[in-house]
Order: sequence, then C-alpha cells, then structure tokens
Amino acid sequence: MNNYETVFIATPVLSDVQVEEVVSKFQGVITENGGQIVNVENWGLKKLAYTIQKKTTGFYIFMEFTGEGSLIQTLETQYRRDERIIRFLTFKQDKYAVEYAEKRRNKLANKTKEE
Repeated sequence: MNNYETVFIATPVLSDVQVEEVVSKFQGVITENGGQIVNVENWGLKKLAYTIQKKTTGFYIFMEFTGEGSLIQTLETQYRRDERIIRFLTFKQDKYAVEYAEKRRNKLANKTKEE
C-alpha cells in the first residue's frame, strides 16, 4: 500500500451540500477500490491563480489516503468525468512527506482542541 495525497478544485457555483456530495463521491471511489481515507480537509472557496473555464474561484478539497497504484488511474478517470471538478492533482508521498503530513495533522488537531 502506498500513501497518496490529492487536491481537487470544484466549481464555485456549488452549494455547501453539493460540495459535501462531491467529497463523499470521491471518498467512495477510493474506498470501493481498496483504498483507505486517512484525512480529508475542506479548504473552502479560494481565488484561483489564473482563470479556469471562465471561473476565478473554486472550492479546494484535500485528501490523504492509502491504496494500490491502480487506484490512482480509476480516481483520476472519475475526476475527468465529473463536470463539477475543474482541476486535480495527485501525489505519491515518500516517507518524509508521510511524516510531515502526520505532524501537520497533529498540530491542527491540537490547535482545534485549544479553541
């Protein structure tokens, strides 16, 4: 099993319920193909660095997961087929990235506990 992280940008015309629906769809794609979700973060509506499909903003979603290499092709095919997704990027994490991601998650968890 390899560790991966993916970020995708959903179109800004979606409601909060529709964004959650998109996130759950792709979580389902991962789990149905033998992957396990490690972390999901909704980064919210952000301004794009450049215009994509005449849009200047988008909902950013970050997911960390484990799975086999064949899962990535399936996931990215689903991204391409979904018209609500305007961009996506998936990385395979090396051992240093996995350690960093774990520290980052712990730091965020501690920060939310303090508030």
